[in-house]
Amino acid sequence: MRPALALLLLLALAAAPSIAEDAPGTNSRVRFETTAGAFVIEVDAARAPLSAANFLQYVRDGHYDGTIFHRVIANFVVQGGGYTVDGKEKPTRAGVPNESGNGLSNRRGTVALARYDNPHSGTAQFYVNVADNFGLDPSSVRWGYAVFGRVVDGMDVVDRIAHVATGAKGPFKEDAPLEPVVITRAQVIAAGP
Repeated sequence: MRPALALLLLLALAAAPSIAEDAPGTNSRVRFETTAGAFVIEVDAARAPLSAANFLQYVRDGHYDGTIFHRVIANFVVQGGGYTVDGKEKPTRAGVPNESGNGLSNRRGTVALARYDNPHSGTAQFYVNVADNFGLDPSSVRWGYAVFGRVVDGMDVVDRIAHVATGAKGPFKEDAPLEPVVITRAQVIAAGP
C-alpha cells in the first residue's frame, strides 16, 4: 500500500466516529429527565433518518428543556416537546417529510413524531405510545405517524405520566396534566456503533 493512501485511510478511520455519530445505522440514545422521573429513548436513524436527525437536533439545541407533556391519554399516548410550563408554544423549524411506512409500527413503548393534519408537518413534538396503536400506522388510503425510536429504559416512568390526572388547563381544552409534568433536561447520552 502506498504511504499516501495508508495515511488517508488512517485519517479517515480516526475521523469516522465524529462524522458517523448520527449516521444511518447508528442508534443514539437520549435521556429525558422529567419531574416524574427519567426515561431513555433509542433513536432508529437507519429506519427513520430524517425524523431521527430532526429529533436529535432539537435535543442538542436544548429545545425540550423546560417543556411539558401537554397531552396525556391513559392507554394511548403521552405527548410533549412543544409547549412551555405557561402554555406558550415554542418556535420550531419547518416540518420534516413523513417517514411512516418505514417498517416501524406504533407499538407500546415506541416514540413517534406528532403532527397536524398535513402529513409533513411534524417538527419538535413527539409522543410515546403507552399501548399498541396500530391505527396510527399508515394504510393504503392515508398517511400514518412516523415512528423513529423506542423507550429502552424507564417505561415505568412513561406509564406513571400516562396516569396523572388530566383535564382542561391553560390553553389546552382537555387531556392536559393538571399538575405539569416538565421535561427538565434532554440530552444525547450515547451514539450507537
